[in-house]
Amino acid sequence: MPSFSEIGEMFKLSSKSSVHKVVGKLQTIGVISKDRKGRLLPGSIKSPVKLLGTVEAGFPSPAEEELVDTISLDDLLIKNREATFLLNVSGDSMSGAGILPGDMVIVDRGQTPKSGDIVIAEVDGAWTMKYLRKSGESVTLLPANPKYQPIRPKDELKIAGVVTAVVRKYR
Repeated sequence: MPSFSEIGEMFKLSSKSSVHKVVGKLQTIGVISKDRKGRLLPGSIKSPVKLLGTVEAGFPSPAEEELVDTISLDDLLIKNREATFLLNVSGDSMSGAGILPGDMVIVDRGQTPKSGDIVIAEVDGAWTMKYLRKSGESVTLLPANPKYQPIRPKDELKIAGVVTAVVRKYR
């Protein structure tokens, strides 16, 4: 999990009390918790959800409800629990990848980023989410919206993690 100062940087908050409030809200809704030493831990969706089958997104087809399985969304979306965290999305530079403002992304800091991955990166002191493109020694961060330009680090690039899933709540 990111530290309080890293959370402040990610959310562009300079006040420690603001970061504390964000962490408190995330604790209240169960997204994160704290261990005995006060370190942040990813939360859990504790109740498994019934998987009832498949729905046709094209032409309608006859369907019957059938219990296929019961799965935990944690098991489905999180492979490396200790290295996984959530971020709120603001901005529309990744809209072409289906990541919209108001979504949450699940990020795994334990994965080795490779070309084509969507990453959370600190570029020359500023945080962003973009596609990673590696070509030899050259690294470029690419948006998924033509309104934005590719980013090439001038001094420093730190990859915080690889985006593994997007969570969108409609209501």
